[in-house]
Amino acid sequence: MISLSRPRLFQVAVPARASCAARVRRTVAAHLTLWQLSHLLDDAVLATDELFANAVRHTGVGPGDSIAIVLEHDEHELRVTLSDPSPLLPRPRTSTAAAESGRGLNIVAALADDWGTAPPDPGIPGKKVWFSLVTGETA
Repeated sequence: MISLSRPRLFQVAVPARASCAARVRRTVAAHLTLWQLSHLLDDAVLATDELFANAVRHTGVGPGDSIAIVLEHDEHELRVTLSDPSPLLPRPRTSTAAAESGRGLNIVAALADDWGTAPPDPGIPGKKVWFSLVTGETA
């Protein structure tokens, strides 16, 4: 059987500022709703928010830097990729119960079906961090 559905793609660059987090959450939610993936909305928005917060907090980006966000959806999977200018790879941490931070990647790992890192596109500094969620759709 040949699938006639086309992959969907959305890309945006957002300033690497914590004040842009709400915009990122709204953008992801709007596209998932448009793509009729509302059943993935909570997990995808929270995981994206965690990756965005990590990129802003831990990458040492400058005031003019941005974080690229790519949403890709095909008939089987939603993949969300964030690219930032830092070459430092994220590392899951073990946090104490009283710690106020340090759980972001553990949250992503718990929500996502898979996650990881990738090198940046040629000629662009930094890294990519991504996660995927199975859509539950069949071909």
